[in-house]
Amino acid sequence: MTQTTAPRVRTLVLLLLTAACALLAGAGPASAHAALTGSAPRQGAVVDRAPAQVSLTFSESVSMDDDSVRVLDPKGKRVDDGGPTGTGGTTYAVKLHAGLPDGTYTVTYQVVSADSHPVAGAYTFSVGAPSETSVSATAQAAGGGFIGGLYGVGRYVSYAGFAVLVGGAAFVLACWPRGSGVRVVQRFVVSGWLALTAATLLLLLLRGSYTGSGKAADVFDMALLGEVLQTKTGAALVSRLLLLAAAALFVAVLFGAYDKREDEERRDLTFGLAVGGTVVAAGLAATWAMSEHASVGLQAGLAMPIDVVHLIAVATWFGGLAALLVALYRGPADTPVPTDAVRRFSAVAFGSVVALVATGTYQSWRQLGSWTAFTDTRYGQLLLAKIALVAVLVGIAYFSRRWTARLADTAAVVVRQRGKARGEREKAGAKASGGSKGSGNAKGAGTPKGSGNAKGSGGSQRAAQLARQRAAVDAARQKRQRDADPHRFALRRSVLAEAGVAVVLLAVTTVLTQTEPGRTQEEATATGASSTAPSTPSTGAVTLDMPFDTGGQDGKGLVRVELDPARVGANDLHLYVEGPDGTAVDVPEVKVALTQEAKDIGPLPVAPDHITTGHWSASGVQIPVAGDWEVAVTVRTSDIDQVTVSKNAQIG
Repeated sequence: MTQTTAPRVRTLVLLLLTAACALLAGAGPASAHAALTGSAPRQGAVVDRAPAQVSLTFSESVSMDDDSVRVLDPKGKRVDDGGPTGTGGTTYAVKLHAGLPDGTYTVTYQVVSADSHPVAGAYTFSVGAPSETSVSATAQAAGGGFIGGLYGVGRYVSYAGFAVLVGGAAFVLACWPRGSGVRVVQRFVVSGWLALTAATLLLLLLRGSYTGSGKAADVFDMALLGEVLQTKTGAALVSRLLLLAAAALFVAVLFGAYDKREDEERRDLTFGLAVGGTVVAAGLAATWAMSEHASVGLQAGLAMPIDVVHLIAVATWFGGLAALLVALYRGPADTPVPTDAVRRFSAVAFGSVVALVATGTYQSWRQLGSWTAFTDTRYGQLLLAKIALVAVLVGIAYFSRRWTARLADTAAVVVRQRGKARGEREKAGAKASGGSKGSGNAKGAGTPKGSGNAKGSGGSQRAAQLARQRAAVDAARQKRQRDADPHRFALRRSVLAEAGVAVVLLAVTTVLTQTEPGRTQEEATATGASSTAPSTPSTGAVTLDMPFDTGGQDGKGLVRVELDPARVGANDLHLYVEGPDGTAVDVPEVKVALTQEAKDIGPLPVAPDHITTGHWSASGVQIPVAGDWEVAVTVRTSDIDQVTVSKNAQIG
């Protein structure tokens, strides 16, 4: 049975790992967790005069360097002057060169959000009128490419290593103390420590390139590594390495002094190891909680300890499940996992699920904020997938509990059968020993002394060889008896299925931690500046200032047109007329026309109503399609003096 089952196990594990890697590969660049919620000038705005600076407002504080914000002219030349500076709260500004000519300018930004993820985007605004530009207003690569994919794999391995280390140790302490002496369990827990340590070192090296250039050459840049160590994420990774040193001491005691103690002494040491292990596990979990999603946003002071409990619950469940799977499939035949250990783990897993559901519900409310975010945001969709996988995992665990109960019912029968078989073997051995002894005496009477010594030496070697053969046969017989139990075999298969779903669930969780929370995305969308779609034109109002001169007496002035919200559909239009001194003045007539030459639409006439001195307004102005629109205003200052002035605006 073992020979037919093992290849299936390896095949299933390979398939599950492939699925997990596919999920990680499909995750793409890390989504922005700090959304751009405002800018001045706004996206797509057309301003009359070049601004002195460009300011960006984010949904949370971000980290910047001198190259984080760039402003490029139509030819791609930088026109920003100096690095960005904070202007208060979450708003940052960069100064521009004086006397910028008319044309379309591109603003690009790449920063690091407070929850450690890179944020990038780009948008355009125009001075005077839109123009052709050689710069592509698309998001810069942030957290993508080969480095981004490798960073994602490192995150997955770190989560998996944490689960194996914490869950495996918890399984030994709480469920199967004698498992501390089982070599395969020891190797399993130590492999978790090694995986977490290696992944942490990898993340520390990749961090600078991941949040910056994305180049492989920057991975071993010591100057960049020094900058990473000064960040919150760098400090968290270093703290994790220090805690892993304490975890190594814990593992050494667990599989050293603890294993060598007798049952009474082991009970006394269990409490100390449980307390120390819990402290180390909580510290390791805190390195994630204090540097990622839980550390920023709503109720951060409460969210961080809840996140620690959530991570420990996940590790206890998943890691303990994997340890049980390894012990069931690879454990020695003479030390099978006892029924009581399986039942105790079932109780521990149930408690972990309860904690997981409670903390996960709070985290979902905190990160989503509304029911619609479940279906309207990528974070919500991934969360639905995670919930579905947890439900499947709990369903499989239910069947595992049933097999465990049946295993308990048959355990006494199996013990009696083994005892009976052992007694029969001992009787057979005693008879064989007596017969050989008598024949030996008979032979000894006529055998020379020297010859007897030679045979005695050869006989002892033969006896040792036979003893080894009998031990191997006995172990094989015990293994067959163990595997012949249909309930134990069913339990092994259900635990394997649980572990398989857990592998995929952990991959979904890793992708989820790299995705912009639904609450943040909805807030950004409400302001028309979601960082996940940075190149989308603004839905804010467009303001156009157009000087005019009709050529007659009092024929000079300024007309200002405001179109709100400047998007496809109904818009409100406000028109203001000012004299040369900036005061509001009335003129006999004003008319507005909208034209989009690219699609041969228009002119679409608009007849605004006079509201008050120098102010005209029209509501429900329909813009049929998005694009570059010409806004033309005809101003008449007398019966014969009039002029038409125009400017282009990006709408939609």
